[in-house]
Amino acid sequence: MTPLEILHYYAIKPRKKLGQSFLVNQDTIKKIALGADVQKDDIIVEIGAGIGVLTEYLAQNNSAKIIAVELDDELVKVLEDRLSKYQNIQIHHGNILKFDFQSLAESQRHKIKVVGNIPYNISSPLLFYLLTFRHLISSCVLMMQKELIDRLVASPGTKSYGVPSVILQMFATVEKIMTIPASYFHPRPQVESSVVKCIFKEQSLVKLEDEDIFIRLVRDAFAQRRKMLTNNLKHSKLLEGVSDALLHEALTRTGIDGQRRGETLSVAEFGLLSNILHHFIQRSSTD
Repeated sequence: MTPLEILHYYAIKPRKKLGQSFLVNQDTIKKIALGADVQKDDIIVEIGAGIGVLTEYLAQNNSAKIIAVELDDELVKVLEDRLSKYQNIQIHHGNILKFDFQSLAESQRHKIKVVGNIPYNISSPLLFYLLTFRHLISSCVLMMQKELIDRLVASPGTKSYGVPSVILQMFATVEKIMTIPASYFHPRPQVESSVVKCIFKEQSLVKLEDEDIFIRLVRDAFAQRRKMLTNNLKHSKLLEGVSDALLHEALTRTGIDGQRRGETLSVAEFGLLSNILHHFIQRSSTD
C-alpha cells in the first residue's frame, strides 16, 4: 500500500498536538533511507516511526537492527500490525526525549545511527538531547523545518548563523541533503521541510577545556545580535567574576576584535575564546 492508502486503511487522523504530518511521497522516503547508509550490523533508532513506511525501507538490510520509536499509542498499534513480519524491527512506545541511548549502545556494543521525521515542536530540544549522546551516535539523518536546518548549516556572517549553527558544527559535520515541498505531506504543513545529515566527530573541532562554558559563551554572544561581542559578554552571568581587563586580554590572545558581533565569529574562534575564558573564570573563582 502507498502511504496515503495506509492512512485511509487504518482511518488515521493526524493529531495536531503531536505535530503529526505524514510524508507520503515514496521517492523521498526512499532517498531518506538511502541517506542513512544502513550497513551490516548497524543499530538504527528511528524517531517518530509513524505508519512505518520509512521503517520498512530501513529494514531491507536484514542484518541491521531497527528500533522504531513512536509516542502515539494508536500508531504503535499500526506499526505492530504492519511490521510484525520483520524480525529485525523492534517497536518502542515512548518519548524520544527520554530514550535510553546509553543502555542501547552498551547492550549492542555498537554505535547508533539515528533517522527520523522530527515534529517541529521538539526539534531544538531533540538536537541538544542527541548531542549529549554523541559519543554513542555515529550519525543522524533528520527531517525538520527548512528554516531550522538552514540555521544548522549556516556560515558565519549570514542571517541564519546562530547558536544552533555554532554548537552543532563544533561537534559534527553538517550537510543539508534535500528540501521537501509541503505538498509531499499529509496534512500539508504551513512550512517547507529539509533533511540534514550530521556525522558526529570523534573529537570536537577545537579541543574544549569545558563544554558547558563553550555553550554558555555562544548563547551569551548571541544574546543581542546587533550588539558588539564585548557588550554582550560584559552582561554575561558566565563572566560575572571576570574583569573587563581580563575579558580584553582573552579577546587579544585569540586575535578577536571585541567590536565584532557574535555572528561574525567562526566556530573555531568560539572554541578558542571559551578555552581562554575557562582559565580566567577559574582564576577569578579562586581570588
